[in-house]
Amino acid sequence: MSPDTIPRAMPEQAIKAPLAGWVTPLSELEDPVFAGLVLGDGVAIDPVESTLRAPCDGIVTMLHRAHHALTLRTADGADILMHIGLDTVALGGTGFTPHVAVGQQVRTGEALISFDVALLAGRAKSLVSPVIVTAGDRSFTVADRVLGREVTAGDILFTLIAATAAATAAPAPEAGAQVARDVVLRIPTGLHARPAGIVSAAARGYQAEIAIALRDARANARSAVSLMGLGAQAGDILTLTARGPDAAAAVEAIATLLAEGHEASGPAPSHAAPPAVAPPLAVPEPPVPSPAAPFEPGTEQALSGVPAVPGRAVGTAFPLRAERVEVEEHGAGPDTERQRLRQALTKSQGDLQAEIGRSPAGSQQGEILQAHLAFVEDPDLAEAADAAITAGKSAGFAWNGAIDRQIDVLRGLGIDRMAERTDDLRDVSRRVLQALSGKAQEAIVLPPRAVLLADDLLPSQLATLPATDIAGIALARGGRTSHVAIMAGSLGIPTLVAVGPGLARVPEGAPVILDAEAGTLRVFPAAGTLVQMEASVTAARERSAAQLRAAHEDCRLADGTRIEVVANLGGEADIPEALARGAEGCGLLRSEFLFLDRVTAPSEDVQHATYQRIADGLQGRPLIIRTLDAGADKQLPYLDLPHEENPALGLRGVRVGLWRPELLRAQFRAILRVRPPGQCRIMLPMIALLEEIRAARALFEEVRQELGHTDPVQLGIMVEVPSAALMATTLAAEADFFSIGSNDLTQYALAMDRVNPLLARQLDGLHPAVLRLIAMTCEGASRHARWVGVCGGIASVPRAAPVLVGLGVTELSATAAAIPAVKALLRGLTREDCVRVAQQALAQDSAEAVHRLLAQTWPEA
Repeated sequence: MSPDTIPRAMPEQAIKAPLAGWVTPLSELEDPVFAGLVLGDGVAIDPVESTLRAPCDGIVTMLHRAHHALTLRTADGADILMHIGLDTVALGGTGFTPHVAVGQQVRTGEALISFDVALLAGRAKSLVSPVIVTAGDRSFTVADRVLGREVTAGDILFTLIAATAAATAAPAPEAGAQVARDVVLRIPTGLHARPAGIVSAAARGYQAEIAIALRDARANARSAVSLMGLGAQAGDILTLTARGPDAAAAVEAIATLLAEGHEASGPAPSHAAPPAVAPPLAVPEPPVPSPAAPFEPGTEQALSGVPAVPGRAVGTAFPLRAERVEVEEHGAGPDTERQRLRQALTKSQGDLQAEIGRSPAGSQQGEILQAHLAFVEDPDLAEAADAAITAGKSAGFAWNGAIDRQIDVLRGLGIDRMAERTDDLRDVSRRVLQALSGKAQEAIVLPPRAVLLADDLLPSQLATLPATDIAGIALARGGRTSHVAIMAGSLGIPTLVAVGPGLARVPEGAPVILDAEAGTLRVFPAAGTLVQMEASVTAARERSAAQLRAAHEDCRLADGTRIEVVANLGGEADIPEALARGAEGCGLLRSEFLFLDRVTAPSEDVQHATYQRIADGLQGRPLIIRTLDAGADKQLPYLDLPHEENPALGLRGVRVGLWRPELLRAQFRAILRVRPPGQCRIMLPMIALLEEIRAARALFEEVRQELGHTDPVQLGIMVEVPSAALMATTLAAEADFFSIGSNDLTQYALAMDRVNPLLARQLDGLHPAVLRLIAMTCEGASRHARWVGVCGGIASVPRAAPVLVGLGVTELSATAAAIPAVKALLRGLTREDCVRVAQQALAQDSAEAVHRLLAQTWPEA
């Protein structure tokens, strides 16, 4: 009986044609991997149109970086691979435009990829496009396929029949020692469809469970789709691991395939077992590197890190390690596992709601926990987990997989704060897995003045600890803008990040000095040093109290020069703390807080009401509202932004507002309606070109006329890219003021990703290159008598404030916690003092040299 006439005793699904064209059998393709069904069964279409559409409902699980191939996973767990043309990977993405991203849920008929038929016809081996059900953990049969005729997109192409779990369950491999090996990938075009199919076919010929890892990503070697999802390129180092009776032979065979550097040109490899080999008498476990020995008392050790929250602390080392929750892959049946997951999610929701209730009203800690609650309640995560449970996976394995796929999506964006949201997802995953385990989390008892040490602390771990017992935090990994760093900042806990693996050598109970000003953690310091630092910390505490008492006075230099010190705000909840710390207004209101976590954009009336409440809360003080800064790390689904290879350089900032002018128009109207007139100023983000500000101002003037608004309103720009600094004189003729976003300006000037932990030490706003761009900005602004502010991270560094003032900055928009110290330092200096130090800073050759200069100049700041 042929597969196409199999009896219907099992679940089935219609797969529709993703393209219009002539349907042909895979066996007729001039490619041994597709023709030999190495990747799986299906059909091929010779297309007569240029848009690939979804053949069924599903989730995008793989989009090749060359954009010629995409995989969709159905609710039953089948992977549908669509490969546009043959040998099109060599085009490197030329001629292809994706409309979806990994992790996205799509509906039947939705556009997936557009392609240039004329270009591909001239450059590719063939336009014939395979549509394949790839081989995986569960068996599916292709039946009732259409062949030898033309179809229209949306016509039924074939029927997919899923075998029962019992029919497809494979016996577990015999226990054995694990074999591991690193291999350099030598296939010139990377691990795309053809080589992935060859490797997966070879892996299925062995009993061992085999995995291939690239950095943080891990793939089942039997799954071609999983292998393609690694995105491995020639030259990448892959780690092979295998466990089972023939693990050594499996690793050797697959390593050879990966390292030989060529693709199949002959017949497809057989699915039969490989030739018998004499099993080794014993395959030893690979040696596990021993951790470096703990530091010994008596000798001071110094570790360096990146300051995330300023301050100093003397205390006792307390290593904090997250308990790993092990999960079984296979479950006790879909009904049982669904019930277990529902109960775990319900418990996690209740725990989060209780923790939110214990958080201070309007606190950043509460907002972060609210975000975690949204993840626990996320319907897409639940749906993805449910699909895996249906395929026979355990609740824990299914939930972990759903989280991992979403993490891959965020990492795939490769931009700013979205990458750091992966920590929140890991945190949520751990919380739910803990609930599934049924084990209560053991209470942690901290010693007095504990300095927490961790590889990378999770927000929920910090939220459950008594902040009054924590003197400081040092993390081996992490970033300055991670949620745990934000929480530590709101709690006033000095914090270092990116300390590195040496942190694991600090023994519990060791006396330590954490200096988040100098970026050091000193372990087992001399007794005299401890006494001195204790006195220094006490003195700093007293200085802070004195600075806070004087913070409500306006900031003037010793010679009377007025410097405005205002606050960055993320919403209404930030106002009380900012005013309590002496903020003279708001230099940056991040208006995107209104646009996030919504299914539609906020209306003009909703925006106006919010802006009015914030203006009222500031009690007449200046309010600078940044227009929507979407794109890049702030993706808003209702904007339907196109997929971009590099969103940080694409449609973001003011470009989104000009692309969707109805959004910018509504925001202008909402701001202009705030009373009293003139309290609000408007700031445009990510201006890079003169045309952008001219287009935005033209729209702004149209709105002013429509409203009959005659009061003067300043329209300024953020200087965040080098072109704006280089063109400052020209832009100043059009803008009413400049505000320098030093975080992005540093990122673009130094060509370093803000959230890449490997670059965290070098990404510094006090780098002389960045300071020179700031100087150019101030010089250009002065030609047209425009004022310049700074709203980026360096505005919150007290020692940096005099340098900025010396370069020509007259407004500093800082975090609330930094305002008293910034004001106190500036009040003791003249403008001449600031100019002198700024010129010395410009003459340095590195950020480290600038920091040394400032530390020597103001050692107690």
